[in-house]
Amino acid sequence: MYFLGVDLGSLSCDAVLLDNNGGVLASSVVPTGARNREAIARATDEVLKVAGITEDQIRATVSTGYGRDRVEKRLAAVTEITCHARGINSLFGGTQVLIDIGGQDSKAVRLDSDGQVADFAMNDKCAAGTGRFLEAMARALQVDIEELSELDTGASGGVILSSMCTVFAESEVVSLIADGVAVNEIVSGLNRAIASRIVALVRRVAPTSDGLSIAMSGGVAHNHGVVRALSQAFETKISVPPKPDTVGALGAALIAREKGIRGS
Repeated sequence: MYFLGVDLGSLSCDAVLLDNNGGVLASSVVPTGARNREAIARATDEVLKVAGITEDQIRATVSTGYGRDRVEKRLAAVTEITCHARGINSLFGGTQVLIDIGGQDSKAVRLDSDGQVADFAMNDKCAAGTGRFLEAMARALQVDIEELSELDTGASGGVILSSMCTVFAESEVVSLIADGVAVNEIVSGLNRAIASRIVALVRRVAPTSDGLSIAMSGGVAHNHGVVRALSQAFETKISVPPKPDTVGALGAALIAREKGIRGS
């Protein structure tokens, strides 16, 4: 038996395929684009191809993400908060706080001793610090978004951004460039501003984070500069899985396996 988790987000559609024992057979990340159903089909086809199986061999599918209701043949649709918590707990057991920064929102999730969601806070009213925000900053700096990950190297940390609003921050970055401020200083300022915003979000679910085990999921976790800024802000190591953008899909697949076996 095989079990599929699909996470349809604003920037990417992610899929994870598990075998009967809960082992990951394949995972995929494809751009969501304007046609959600096509992205779902591409992500699903990729994991099926890697695993060498057909769709009719999937016992159960669970969907998550903002577009979870668009996934056909799903056994259930589960919130991304639950799925990310389930996925990160399977990777880093004992995680107490999960930071999930996706394409258009940020979440701080506090997990209990069993890895269940105890509390959460979301920043879904503004794209500040999310994947969309970083895309806009990369455009302003005229670099590929992948380059942002290491562009803060050697910065003194003297640049402080006055706004995290995407429009105003982009304008501020352009002004800093015009003033001759080094790119690494600007990127360092961006990373620290994002970290400051996330710290405030985490404080809503964990007023004191001293000694807590913190992990990160979502596509922005690929950005080493943001992870470093968060580690410095919390004064602790942030655990990041090799494929942070598939954590939600992994959690969905684990729930699909649980529900599929229970229903057998």
